[in-house]
Amino acid sequence: MIRKLTIISMVFTLMVWITSFSVYASGPNFFNPAIYADGEAWATKGVADLPPPNEHNHQSFDKLFSFTNGANGQLPVAEAAPGNPNYNGGRWDLKLVTWTIINPPIVMSYDGIEWYLNQGDLIITSGNSYFECPLLPLR
Repeated sequence: MIRKLTIISMVFTLMVWITSFSVYASGPNFFNPAIYADGEAWATKGVADLPPPNEHNHQSFDKLFSFTNGANGQLPVAEAAPGNPNYNGGRWDLKLVTWTIINPPIVMSYDGIEWYLNQGDLIITSGNSYFECPLLPLR
């Protein structure tokens, strides 16, 4: 029963988070941090939902990690940001991240995600969501 409630809670949280990036969102918000990438906070604006990648375009998506639990203030973490040669312009393959430890830290980079994953502190699953949402510098 607890597992079922946890899954329902995760799905609800994911739906609220994705809705905040929907095509119906207002203009870009340069003043509120929305995503961490390469150790920095970035603003963003949701542009469009995208179809799932295929064998020809999968490399044009970056991973975006959304936490299902964790520290207050934790933002989603992008695999790359503008200025990083691996950044693909804001086309995202959503991944759900669950901490397996108590009192986890705030993670601000893909390197941090990889480090904690290698320590066994994270479980990552597919969010089965693909969308465009460019990263914008905070003002």
